[in-house]
Amino acid sequence: MLDIDKALPKDPDELRQFTALLLAEVKSQAFLIEKLRHQLAGQRTHRFGSSSESIEQLQLALETSEIAVAKMTAKLRLPDEEPKDKPKRRPIPDHIPRMEVELTTGDDDCAQCGGGLRRLGEDVTEELEYVPGRFIVNRIVRPRFACSGCEAFTQAALPSRPIERGRPGPGLLAHVLVNKYADHLPLYRQSGIFERDGIDIDRSTLADWVGKSTALLEPLADAIGRHVLAGQAIFADDTPVKMLAPGTGKTATARLWAYGRDERPWGSDVPPASWYQFSPDRKGQHPKDHLSKYQGWMHADGYAGFEDLYRSGDIREVACMAHVRRKFVDIHRAQGSATADEAIQRIAQLYAIEKEMRGSPPDQRVTLRQAKAKQIFDDLEAWLHAQLPSISGKSPLAGAIRYALTRMARLRPYLDHGVLELDNNTAERAMRSVAIGRKNYLFVGSQTGGRAAAIAYTLIETAKLNGIDPQAWLADTLARIPDYKINRVDDLLPWKTTA
Repeated sequence: MLDIDKALPKDPDELRQFTALLLAEVKSQAFLIEKLRHQLAGQRTHRFGSSSESIEQLQLALETSEIAVAKMTAKLRLPDEEPKDKPKRRPIPDHIPRMEVELTTGDDDCAQCGGGLRRLGEDVTEELEYVPGRFIVNRIVRPRFACSGCEAFTQAALPSRPIERGRPGPGLLAHVLVNKYADHLPLYRQSGIFERDGIDIDRSTLADWVGKSTALLEPLADAIGRHVLAGQAIFADDTPVKMLAPGTGKTATARLWAYGRDERPWGSDVPPASWYQFSPDRKGQHPKDHLSKYQGWMHADGYAGFEDLYRSGDIREVACMAHVRRKFVDIHRAQGSATADEAIQRIAQLYAIEKEMRGSPPDQRVTLRQAKAKQIFDDLEAWLHAQLPSISGKSPLAGAIRYALTRMARLRPYLDHGVLELDNNTAERAMRSVAIGRKNYLFVGSQTGGRAAAIAYTLIETAKLNGIDPQAWLADTLARIPDYKINRVDDLLPWKTTA
């Protein structure tokens, strides 16, 4: 135990110096404790438990890799190769209900000589389909006819199908896509669910279907991208996803980028949409490539990689108040800071004004913001400046205030433009589905697999934004798109369908 009498200096000047050093040390320790407490609270708030059995990780690795292979095969129009270890196709069980469709040419007489046609037999193609809640089998019967006069042969052509030489109907393909990317159900789990219905569909087969379906739907995702970039203002965000690094047995950190267009807050009837892109890393060149043809406003966080975009002058930045608010919320939860609470209350006043004018045209929004929001915004900025001298510059609260002041300078344009928003929540909501799904599929198998995921998210999330059932719309689209002209693909966009 420390002998206080012996440890303390006797000389008054030395005692004062010792006390000053001791106070400095206590202050330093207090700052460290505050910082660690803040970090711990953040970890508890944002932590997601994601323990998985090694067999599940293996299943997911195989699944994402096979999707990538299937997408690349379809995109390059390569012939399907049957690997030696590929599960052999088994007959569709007899207990599955059959729905028979008979296709005929519609002619009673021979097209060549005019003689009467007699039925010789028929070709039957069975296609496994999924009606929500149950499986059915479409029996596509195509009678073969021969002319009784000249023996000429005639038969109706088999309609184009989403996957040539495959058994899945468009409804089943849509069901698998929505299960995986909207309901976050990995393919090996879907395979197990199908098995309980007496249907044996291997996970690798499902992966092949997903890869080929997304390759077929890619022009439609590109059309949604063009629609998003035609807006006056867009919303941008990105999130990390794990990607297998070939040959290392490890994962690298790739990114999914979301670009959104939603003009409903200012009364526009332009359909909202979300466009996703995949990249193997977070280099600023990727958003630069994605937005190379875009001119207008962009709501975003403070990612440094966007700076080159802003310097070009074609894209103007709008910062996000939600990011500012979130830092004060974290501090208040961790420390109960009165200053953080005051900042939250002041920001809430700005959001109350936004709620009041939601749906109003841009000019009315500008008028109301100038009359009500501008003074609150200016007062908040001045108040934050006034708080800094009274708190330690090393504290989390000081860091939050400095961040707020930096971002508010770039948020000020929203006061003068009615087509802009107070935050970037549109893009953050677009990332919610990815964040939830990421806990289930853990990683993508390759860049091709990542691009397949981006296509699926683009289609499904855009359909949801427009109040369209993504499964019904995708089923209809997959049935129609094989024969659709590429220059008319915009006619298949979700807001142009009755699905």
